Amino acid sequence: MDGLVVVTGANGHIGNNLCRQLLEHGYNVRGTVRSLDKAPDLDMEFVEADVLVAEDWDNVLQGATGLFHLATIYATSGDGQLILDTANHGTENLFRAAAKAGISRIVYTSSVAAIGSSPKGVVKDESNWNQNFSLPYTQAKTESERKAWKLAEELNLDLRVINPSGVLGGSFSRPTPSTDIIGDAMKGKYPVVPKIPLAFVHVDDVATAHRLAYEKDEANGRYVLAPHQGGTIHDLFKSAKKMYPKMKFPRFGIPLWMMPIVVFQDWLIGLFTGKRMITRSAAKAFTNGDSKYSNLKAENELGMTWKSYEEMIQDTVEAYS
Repeated sequence: MDGLVVVTGANGHIGNNLCRQLLEHGYNVRGTVRSLDKAPDLDMEFVEADVLVAEDWDNVLQGATGLFHLATIYATSGDGQLILDTANHGTENLFRAAAKAGISRIVYTSSVAAIGSSPKGVVKDESNWNQNFSLPYTQAKTESERKAWKLAEELNLDLRVINPSGVLGGSFSRPTPSTDIIGDAMKGKYPVVPKIPLAFVHVDDVATAHRLAYEKDEANGRYVLAPHQGGTIHDLFKSAKKMYPKMKFPRFGIPLWMMPIVVFQDWLIGLFTGKRMITRSAAKAFTNGDSKYSNLKAENELGMTWKSYEEMIQDTVEAYS
């Protein structure tokens, strides 16, 4: 492809795989990382930049024709304000710098967290917006995507947004909360698991959707990526156990009405580890929602086809093995 494209967060799970795919398709790619010693092992240009430092971006975007904005903090715990600031202020800094640099087309990585998991029993699509802010991450994804659309209108930017579900698969420089669902279960950390509704997608498909959304002139709006949907984490582990019977994937699931016990157990563990995985408000959100989403827009407009459920599990397991 002609011209230079910039990928922020190039060392993240999606970013790493996106950069690799762009290179394979002939793109000239410049990736940004907060520290060059964390750059992935790819034959391309990397530069240091922080989304919270507006002054970093004039030089980074110089000469670029397109932008893939992925850099954010994906965490279920930690400094909530930093998660929000990185998403919201970072998006504003990048979009204003892109407009200044003459970049018109931007592909922005959001999440089904910005789509939401409710109402229960309804298939959610690109018209839905999350109404639950029980975790800083879901709040950050929702607020920052809304900000992205507002800035795109203000600055006359051609914006396309990708809303992936839980991203599994290999080729990550460091595990994410999504891949650790598999990684921790392999180590026997979950003797039983709550039946939390979650949808999943292979990281290769997420990278493909980003590239196609950028390449297709007619692409527009949001694109939900949740091909493996309608199930729970327990369903994921049941499939993984069939594929890898000798691994320590849990056999038993906890029904959602017992979530208060899970929350209490998590609180007790948090007293010793300093980490909380699930709060009372987050547990309530799980019980009020499900993982049913429509992928029709991505399939019809981008031509997406999907890697299988089994391949997604296998590639994740092998990345940890």
